[in-house]
Amino acid sequence: MDHFLDETQQMIVETAQEITREKILPVRAELDESGEFPREILQDMAKADLFGIFVPEQYGGLGGGCFEIVLAMEQLAMGCVGIATSFAASALGIFPVILAGSEELKQQYLPDIATGRRWAAFGLTEANAGSDAAGIRTTAVEDGDCWVLNGTKQWITNGGESQIYSIVAITDPNKGARGASIFVVEEGDPGFSYGKKENKMGIRASATRELVMRDCRIPKSRMVGRRGTGFITVMKTLDLSRPGIASLGVGLAQAALDEAVSYAKQRVQFERPIIAFQAVQHMLADMAIQTEAARSLVYAAARHIDQHPKDMSKVSSMCKVFATDTAMKVTTDAVQVLGGYGYMKEYPVEKMMRDAKILQIYEGTNQIQRNVVGQELNKEYS
Repeated sequence: MDHFLDETQQMIVETAQEITREKILPVRAELDESGEFPREILQDMAKADLFGIFVPEQYGGLGGGCFEIVLAMEQLAMGCVGIATSFAASALGIFPVILAGSEELKQQYLPDIATGRRWAAFGLTEANAGSDAAGIRTTAVEDGDCWVLNGTKQWITNGGESQIYSIVAITDPNKGARGASIFVVEEGDPGFSYGKKENKMGIRASATRELVMRDCRIPKSRMVGRRGTGFITVMKTLDLSRPGIASLGVGLAQAALDEAVSYAKQRVQFERPIIAFQAVQHMLADMAIQTEAARSLVYAAARHIDQHPKDMSKVSSMCKVFATDTAMKVTTDAVQVLGGYGYMKEYPVEKMMRDAKILQIYEGTNQIQRNVVGQELNKEYS
């Protein structure tokens, strides 16, 4: 299907395809088994200017929007969602600075992000603050020319691998949602350390760790935006990033569909390829329909967000739910099409099914996204 990409967008797709084909596919099974972080592949992405897609031109980036990010991430996910997640996490981590940071912070961090010299991560989730972001317990207290942070962030993608962290902390405990602010913490700051690397079911090539702040002192200038606007920036950040997660679902579903069709064409039972059987044809047809529908919704949502940045929430949540639910369904069906072979690690679809599950969980569970869509509908029809 023609999605009418311009020359720059087509170049982004082709660049991401080349990295996927030449760098990711040959090592994805090995990285899934070992859990090794894909530093060299991320460096290859940096050389290809992929980290510059989401950085404004005045800071050395390509100045792309949500749609351009989606295009790149879909292709990377066709190779490995774990590696694509590591790329996506750097965008998520720096979005607060792009959206709300001072000119000083932008000058300080964005050029390094654009070149891939440094990576970013987003520190929101805590043990008691997952879907309920208002449950954050990490605090930031003024002390002279510094902020002092105390708390622990949990399940942080790129934790221990990135050098720049956007941390959400409570500055005014009595102000509820208006009591949170965002700060930039750097690797090596006093009082800042990492917990153990988590051993995950899927996306094993990505690194997930705790971020631990014990009297972590940072300069006052590292507050992102105004005091008390942290949750507003968090919501804008997640609205902007969710189509990227949705695009991971699209890429993953497409890869699973490709594997299932290829297998069905060459697997012979009852003296003919199993794709000749209507039961298998219908499974593959549904997988193809769902994947293309997800792609169309994600592309439309990303283009809408680029044109209407103040009206993101509903379309962002809708595409995240649909595309990631699709990825879970299509990868599960791919395993079924391959039968016993699909359950073996010699074939990639079992990894795809394991990787798919997290897409329904991180950056806001799909149940929470349905809440968002429902709340927006309630407003529209009032």
